[in-house]
Amino acid sequence: MLTAPLQSAIDLTGGGILALVVTFLLATLFYAITLHLAAVFFVGDVPTQRAAVAAPVPAVASLLLQQWGPAIVIPVTLLGDFVAIRFSYKLPVKSSVALTLLHFAFSVALVIPLNNIFGFV
Repeated sequence: MLTAPLQSAIDLTGGGILALVVTFLLATLFYAITLHLAAVFFVGDVPTQRAAVAAPVPAVASLLLQQWGPAIVIPVTLLGDFVAIRFSYKLPVKSSVALTLLHFAFSVALVIPLNNIFGFV
């Protein structure tokens, strides 16, 4: 008697370049949204393009360093985010630090419920 397997052996993601590109684009979109929300809260009315310019930096850092764990990923991503925010928004150092930390808080505040809903991790 033939039985059907419970799980399919076909891997739809493949883990190839397409998966990396889509993951990078989704991470960049997530960081752009959270950065824009933090910037509007902290700075006021700002164009969304500045968040779109700065967002790829933490996305690349978090994707490239994920194998080393949060002790390495978080500080390096925050440093890259700070540099990107500093040059994208043209803020003084203290304001850039504050916006970076606020962006981190917004990201954590959104990723926890999203993870609970969709089960990313």
